[in-house]
Amino acid sequence: MENNNIKILFFGDVVGKIGRNAIIDYLAENKSKYDFVILNAENASHGFGLTQKNYNQLVSAGVDCFTSGNHIWDKKEIFNYIDDADKLIRPMNYPEGTKGVGYRIFNVGEYKICVMNFLGRVFMQPLDSQWKLLEDNIKGIKEITPNVIIDFHAEATAEKICFAKFCSSFGVSAFVGTHTHVQTADEQIINNMAYITDAGFCGANDSVIGMDYTTSLARMTTCLPERFEVAHDDLAILNAVEITIGAAEGNATDIKRIYEKIKYENNKEVNLAKVQT
Repeated sequence: MENNNIKILFFGDVVGKIGRNAIIDYLAENKSKYDFVILNAENASHGFGLTQKNYNQLVSAGVDCFTSGNHIWDKKEIFNYIDDADKLIRPMNYPEGTKGVGYRIFNVGEYKICVMNFLGRVFMQPLDSQWKLLEDNIKGIKEITPNVIIDFHAEATAEKICFAKFCSSFGVSAFVGTHTHVQTADEQIINNMAYITDAGFCGANDSVIGMDYTTSLARMTTCLPERFEVAHDDLAILNAVEITIGAAEGNATDIKRIYEKIKYENNKEVNLAKVQT
């Protein structure tokens, strides 16, 4: 931590083994640059949900917090371990009594950071209001720490932008959109809050947002319930954002996109080529 700034790395939605491998390899080289690492893990285990084995694997690689979304429940074992997984959060606007928690507060050196997770409601499930939940909880959180990060897992761009502006009025430090798996080029600072509509994804390059083209095509052309399969490729896309926050006030000072491709042969990394920052 330099000059009382917290440098955060936030990985977009992780899809399958190739996405997990890309993150593990990236952190092996770059973890020391960051004070806190967050990733959205709802698609981490074969594209649907998160197993405890993969959770532990990514914790060992250096992930400090796991956010999620509507697919977090797809691996039924999640119900057996989510209450003991102290780095994992699920969307806060699931009904009261749902297993897990919607936010956690972490220690980062001498400071604290809160990570919150919400699901959008436009073109998504009709869950509890994220607007009211934020308004009801943010004051108590801000009394503990000024550093608040939100993962908003949502479909509609307009809902993301509108909710982001709402969050910025409550002094949120950073707002990262997830779910659509396509990294947007609109990173900016809004009212001292770092913002991007979607962080993108980590997974196979030759894919349809991480999934196999053939099964995606069949589902979209036949309208039948074809099961999506994770794409297999020897080239991984790694999407993330790097955010800098002044820890004493909770104000963001910078946000940068990370877009890299990692080449594999026989499941081993052969080169790491940065194509965009």
